[in-house]
Amino acid sequence: MSEPIHEQLSRIKEEIADSFDEELEMQMEEDQLDELVVEGMSGPAEQTLDRRIYFRELFRLQHELVRLQDWVQYKKLKMVVIFEGRDSAGKGGAIKRVTQRLNPRVCRVVALPAPTEREQNQWYFQRYVPHLPTAGEMVMFDRSWYNRAGVERVMGFCTPDELEEFFRSVPEFERMLVRSGIILVKYWFSITDEEQEFRFKMRIHDPLKQWKLSPMDLESRVHWEEYTKAKEEMMERTHIPEAPWWVVQAVDKKRARLNMIAHLLAQVPYETAPKETVMLPERVRHPDYIRHPVPPDMYVPEVY
Repeated sequence: MSEPIHEQLSRIKEEIADSFDEELEMQMEEDQLDELVVEGMSGPAEQTLDRRIYFRELFRLQHELVRLQDWVQYKKLKMVVIFEGRDSAGKGGAIKRVTQRLNPRVCRVVALPAPTEREQNQWYFQRYVPHLPTAGEMVMFDRSWYNRAGVERVMGFCTPDELEEFFRSVPEFERMLVRSGIILVKYWFSITDEEQEFRFKMRIHDPLKQWKLSPMDLESRVHWEEYTKAKEEMMERTHIPEAPWWVVQAVDKKRARLNMIAHLLAQVPYETAPKETVMLPERVRHPDYIRHPVPPDMYVPEVY
C-alpha cells in the first residue's frame, strides 16, 4: 500500500531539507575556519554577507543554473568556464556551488595535474583540447591553459620564448574555440595580499584544511608581486572581445559566489527547456518471487 499523503509530504520536506543541509555543512565548515582565533592575525577586511540572504539567493541561483543546464543540453550548446586566481582566492568553493545541483554528465570539472614529460613536449594546448565540451555539455576549468602565464612564468617552468609564443597563440586559440560554437567565459578571482595571508594562516591552523596547502602555494606568498605583474600582463594581452576577462571581487567569498553565478547566468539567453512528462511505472510483481534475507554479518554496524 502507498503511504498516506501527509507522510509523503513529510518525507518530501525531509529530503529537501537534507539537500539544503549539504550546502549548510560546507558553509559551516568554512565559517568555523574563518572564526578560528590565531594570535597576531587580523581577519577579513569586509563584513560577510548575512547568512539568510546568502542561502536564499544561492538556492535561487542554483535553481536557475539547473534551468541553464537543461537549456544547454536541449539546444546542444557548448560552454567552457575558466576559473583563475591566486591560491586560496575561492575558485574551488565557487565551482562547488555552481556544480552542486547539476548533472555531472552535463556539467563536469576539469582540474589537470602538472604536465607529464610527454605533455611538456607536445603543443602547449594539446592536453586541454580533449577536455573541451561536445554539444550539450558545460566544462568548468579549475585553472586552465593560463597556468603558463601564471605559475609557469613566475616559477621558471617555461622559457621567455615559450611565454611569448603563448601570448601570441592564446587569442587565436580562443577565437577558434568561439568560432567553433563554444561559449567561453573567463573569471579571475581577485583577493588582497592581506586576505590571502589570512586564509593561508587559517589553513595552517586547521588540520582539516592543511592538505590544501602545497609547497607551491606557500612559495606563492614570496612571489606576490611577481604574480601581480604576471596577472596584469596576462589580462592586457588576452582580454579580447571574443573572450574577455571578468574580475570577481572575492575577499567576501559569499558575495563572490553569488555575483559570479548571477553573471554566468547572464551570459546565455536561456529559457525553460521543454521536457517530457515523467511517469513512474508500476512495479511488476511475481507470485513466485522470494526475497532472500541478508546475512546479519554483512550489514554495516548501526553506530548512529
